[in-house]
Amino acid sequence: MLSKAYRWLLPHPFLTLLLAVVWTLLQNDISAGMIVFGLILGIIIPLLTQLWWPDRPHGLNLGKFISYALLVMWDILVANVQVAWIVLTKPNSKLKPAWVVVPLELRQPEAITILAGTITLTPGTVSADLSSEGHSLLVHALDAEDPDAVRDEIKSRYEARLLEIFK
Repeated sequence: MLSKAYRWLLPHPFLTLLLAVVWTLLQNDISAGMIVFGLILGIIIPLLTQLWWPDRPHGLNLGKFISYALLVMWDILVANVQVAWIVLTKPNSKLKPAWVVVPLELRQPEAITILAGTITLTPGTVSADLSSEGHSLLVHALDAEDPDAVRDEIKSRYEARLLEIFK
């Protein structure tokens, strides 16, 4: 009985927590009132929008997702330095931009969206297109000596982890 009440009140517990934290941080005032109001918003918004989430992913591995998010943040920092170095030291004539087709094992739209967002957030690469069947992603790399290595790194570093998260 408690489980049903819990699911009714908190249909998306992670979203509830995320909304509460984001609200509190956006207010730039960490006080009891802001935290309570953030929790109220975090409960009301998912309740009002749950009708539009019928196929939400289930069974996400939250620990692996947090580890993935930390990895992506680290990669963004490293890529910023690498792209800055390329921009400052490499003439345009020496750049080797490339279009890379990344075949996908991921099938869940949420996982593919996270992968495409990860690629785009990481400086030096941009997700440009998803095939009509959703089986491959077209990625542009700013400077790729070996386009196959770019593809392999995306698959092993990001897609493999997302496959574990969205089991």
